[in-house]
Amino acid sequence: PDKKEYRKFKMILTGNNDFKHIEEVITRRLSSQNVAKWALPNLFLIDGGKGQLSSAIKARDKAGKSTPMIGLAKRDEEIIVDINGSNLNIDEQKLKDFGAYITTNDTFSTILLPKSSPIIKLLQRIRDESHRFAVSYHTVLKIKAQTNSVLNEIIGIGPKTRKLLIREYKTIEGISQADTKELEKLIGVRRAKIVQSNLGKSS
Repeated sequence: PDKKEYRKFKMILTGNNDFKHIEEVITRRLSSQNVAKWALPNLFLIDGGKGQLSSAIKARDKAGKSTPMIGLAKRDEEIIVDINGSNLNIDEQKLKDFGAYITTNDTFSTILLPKSSPIIKLLQRIRDESHRFAVSYHTVLKIKAQTNSVLNEIIGIGPKTRKLLIREYKTIEGISQADTKELEKLIGVRRAKIVQSNLGKSS
């Protein structure tokens, strides 16, 4: 994994609509500004089945790009290919040489490889690593929101001070354990006393 190339997007759309969130991420990833900064990948691996892949292809096409896309459906680790939209050719003979079982209808091809296949193991590792990265980011956002919520209740502490505290100490525990002199240097003596008295620490 090339971790310096990892990217994260904080969702603008609310709710829990997997398809719409995938559309949003692909749309933002393929914006002119982001393509100029990060270039285009060789392939998009979409975490999900036909619906998720279709949402990603829709966003890609709207962006005027043609990068190949496939899905990976978790239940049976099926590789999903949109026959008209994935923008890649399937070499069925080569896949069968790898022990693949392929089913095709008018719209999609579903490729099922043996669980021991190095291809499947690679795709699983990519998918699992993206999950790990996303969960760690979600955890950071959750902690930040909780910290912000506690600080919001402290009278006399405004948004600029809250931002400074969160950036420096990350969590309520970190703020409450902060050295008094360091805290005073960061936000001033008066605000430091307010914060410490509200978090159960007296100077």
